[in-house]
Amino acid sequence: MVSHPHNNEHIDDEMIKMEVNLDDVPGEWLGYVMDLLFEAGANDVFYTPIYMKKNRPGVLLQLLSARQKIDKMKEILFKETTTLGVRYYPLTVHRLERKFKSVETVWGPVTVKEGYYEDKLVQSAPEYEECKQIAKIHKIPLKQVYEQVWKMINHD
Repeated sequence: MVSHPHNNEHIDDEMIKMEVNLDDVPGEWLGYVMDLLFEAGANDVFYTPIYMKKNRPGVLLQLLSARQKIDKMKEILFKETTTLGVRYYPLTVHRLERKFKSVETVWGPVTVKEGYYEDKLVQSAPEYEECKQIAKIHKIPLKQVYEQVWKMINHD
C-alpha cells in the first residue's frame, strides 16, 4: 500500500464502500451510529431513504473508509444497527491537492480550504466550524459569514 499525504493530489485505491439496508431503526440511532463511524475513522457516512421487500420503507446507510478499517466498521454496523449483512467493495478515490489559507473578515480570520486539480484551483470552501463560531459569537446569520468570506476570496 502506498501512503499519500492528503494535501497532495493522488489516486487512493485503498478505499472501501460499505452499505447496509436498515428498517425499524429510529432516527436517533442513525445519528448515533454516524457519530461512532466517524469516530472510528470513516471518511464519509450518508443515508438514503429506500423501499425494501414488501414495499417496507427503510434507510440505506453507506460509508467510505480505508480498507484497513473494515473490521471496525463491520463491528459497529452489526452491534449498533438492525442489519443482518454488510456489503462492501473496493473503491478508488481521486483526491485533489489541498491547501489552506486564511481570509480576513470583518469578524476575524477564517480558514479556506482550496482544492487543486493538475495544479489549478478548482474548489474553494470556508471551514464550516469557524464560520459557525463567528455566527454564534456575533449573533449573525451563518449565511452572512459565508457571504463575507466569499467576497474576500473573490477580491484576492
